[in-house]
Amino acid sequence: PAPLSPQARQLILGRQRGGGSAAPAPAAPGSLPRPPPHVLQLETSVEHIHRTAVSVCEKLHLAPSQVCREIIRLFERDMLTVWARSVLRPAEICGLLLGSRCGHWDIFASWNVTLPETPKPPVQPPVPPPPGTPTARVLFLTDLHWDRGYLPGSDPPRGPGAGYWGTYGKCDLPLHTLENLLQHLASTGPYDAAYWTGDIPAHNVWEQSRADQLQALHTITGLVRKYLGPLPVYPAVGNHESVPVNAFPPPYVHGNRSSAWLYSAMADAWQQWLPPDALQTLRQGGFYALWVLPGLRLVSLNMNFCSATNFWLLINSTDPAGQLQWLVGVLQGAEARGEKVHIIGHIPPSHCLHAWSWNYYRIIDRFEGTVAGQFFGHTHVDQFEMFYDQDTLSRPLGIAFVAPSVTTYYNLNPGELASGSGRRPPGRLWGGQASSLPLLG
Repeated sequence: PAPLSPQARQLILGRQRGGGSAAPAPAAPGSLPRPPPHVLQLETSVEHIHRTAVSVCEKLHLAPSQVCREIIRLFERDMLTVWARSVLRPAEICGLLLGSRCGHWDIFASWNVTLPETPKPPVQPPVPPPPGTPTARVLFLTDLHWDRGYLPGSDPPRGPGAGYWGTYGKCDLPLHTLENLLQHLASTGPYDAAYWTGDIPAHNVWEQSRADQLQALHTITGLVRKYLGPLPVYPAVGNHESVPVNAFPPPYVHGNRSSAWLYSAMADAWQQWLPPDALQTLRQGGFYALWVLPGLRLVSLNMNFCSATNFWLLINSTDPAGQLQWLVGVLQGAEARGEKVHIIGHIPPSHCLHAWSWNYYRIIDRFEGTVAGQFFGHTHVDQFEMFYDQDTLSRPLGIAFVAPSVTTYYNLNPGELASGSGRRPPGRLWGGQASSLPLLG
């Protein structure tokens, strides 16, 4: 990321009572000065902090004034809770979120998950499955983003009038478009399972409430169930499911600030698809594991615990919820039983905090013979991420498929892969892929 401008640094760290700006104190290269003591100690009222934050947002032209006011009001209580509990200094926070150009970054960077003492099995070169190998058709959906306020013919910001089915402007999709998609998919089956990697609500995050998010969860889940019927659907938690957006406290945060309201609602909405033990870990931390078929396990990760935009990680970003260590245990058990594992999640590993991403990479390297597929969303575009062995960084050992979005937000089309070529089985893709793939290859 680009370094902050001197004006931004003054507004964020050098604000004084009289509304003027004080020059920042001298700072070491690559770090930010500490804020004047009165910013943290004397001016502690929520209203003052609200006014200061709104002023910064407006002066830096981060958003229109109304959006600045609404989104800061939405975030302020949680942010102050995190600020009070975090041991990081402002420069360390800036470095953790924006990198070393901003400040001293990520003091938690040295943590490591514990890998099993059992030696890694010998690497077996991949071999194409023989003709007649059983296959499964898996539907992959991601980033639906239902826009409850979509009005055909209205004028989205910096775009033409909104069309009936959608628009290239900064709008998400109306409900009738999502319903049409699911109706179409029902006619292209049958499928053996569906992977659904999150982001149900729209991008108007400053206008959302918990009630809005729950309405989106129940409405879209109801449509999926209506049109896909008894098909097993395996969801993952997106970063837009919570309110404020990206706010996913680790399980040690209790009470009204916790994510229990969301995870419990998800477990209730998805209990038709998930067994009791999966529902239990979903309620606890938003992740789970289950058997899709004999010999094939699925792990759904809560990738919000790796995200730099999850400000709750400023308290402690070391393996939140113990999720990665739990993943090691799941993979170790699958390896011992000779099973294969698919991993799904919302945010791709390369978009995670460095320490989390590195530990995930180590896990994939150790269990390359067990992890048969990885599937993510979030970026809204059709991508893939390659994994290489740690020793030489030259031998490919895995690939993560990143599917395009269903929503058009913004200047996009819903992704569709019409056919395959070469050794890749043919498939279709709508906001993800629905392909005939070897079950355990």
